Amino acid sequence: MEAVLDTKSVPADLQALAAESPTGAMVLWGPQHRYLIMPPFPIRETRSSRTCEIEPLYSLLHKDLLVALVLVRLGEYGIGVFKGEELVSSKVGGGLVHARHRQGGSSAHRFERHREKQMEAFFSRVCMHAREELQPHARDVDYLLYGGTRETILDFRRQCHYLHEFDGRTVDMLLNVRDPKQPGLAEAIREAWSSRVMEW
Repeated sequence: MEAVLDTKSVPADLQALAAESPTGAMVLWGPQHRYLIMPPFPIRETRSSRTCEIEPLYSLLHKDLLVALVLVRLGEYGIGVFKGEELVSSKVGGGLVHARHRQGGSSAHRFERHREKQMEAFFSRVCMHAREELQPHARDVDYLLYGGTRETILDFRRQCHYLHEFDGRTVDMLLNVRDPKQPGLAEAIREAWSSRVMEW
């Protein structure tokens, strides 16, 4: 949600953060404290008020949204469906993908082609499991978020055409996930539900 106010009073770096936020932003402006809040999921309205009106954010944070997480790092994945922060269903696993070969020469090219085939096979398997986990909930999923390394997620999304079904419900934010397995899913859903708050 964008507050309608004199934007010159908001520091330029915070204005940039608000403009880039995929979920919008809320400004709380008082005589002593000023906050910029970027909610975890979009607030789909524009409103301004002379009173401290937090109802749109409060309402969002108290909805039991159905949230799907797709976490992928090379060789590991985690897929989870959550009602609020409660896990409904999940699938985690791994697969063999060798690290990059740093030496040159023809053997390195052969290794890289072999690695690309490993990645393709791994992504195909993860995509199949994503379909198995998400398909029963596809109509009801409110939002989908990805987690992992940006390059890996981009490669995976290019290959997994099924997930394009959720493009209109995908939050354009990459969750910071080191371990996509079961503990990683629990950490990721907490991050997914977290608001970012800046004070100035």
